[in-house]
Amino acid sequence: MTLEHLAPLPGNRCFGCGGANPRGLQLRFELDHEHRRIRSRLRLSEDFQGSHRMAHGGIIALLLDEAMGKLNRLHNVRAVTAEMTVEYLRPVPVEEEIEIVAEEVAREGRNLLQRGEIRGGDGKVLARARARFVAIAEREAAS
Repeated sequence: MTLEHLAPLPGNRCFGCGGANPRGLQLRFELDHEHRRIRSRLRLSEDFQGSHRMAHGGIIALLLDEAMGKLNRLHNVRAVTAEMTVEYLRPVPVEEEIEIVAEEVAREGRNLLQRGEIRGGDGKVLARARARFVAIAEREAAS
């Protein structure tokens, strides 16, 4: 199994995955090239809640978008989110471990189709999404 560990880059200001954004999530991922999937485990702080002890819906969408977007690395392209549909199935807790998993569905020309889930500590699916990304450029090294 070929795993690539994706850590926040010090010069990247991205709210989701950048290392240079002190208010960001600084997400870390493990990209499995062989199975064409990605995952991350984390605990959201209460700073990211909407209602009492539940993650804000926008943060849930961001987590899924970040995970699915990182899959575009498999094609060595920079791609932007063109469409994303999120199903909020159960509350996503703050201050508890959650797992984000995403996998590649298909590539149709410049369109990259992905799906992702957020799972609770018990393995139950809390939210899921499908997205279409559009490749806009080749990816530069170390980005």
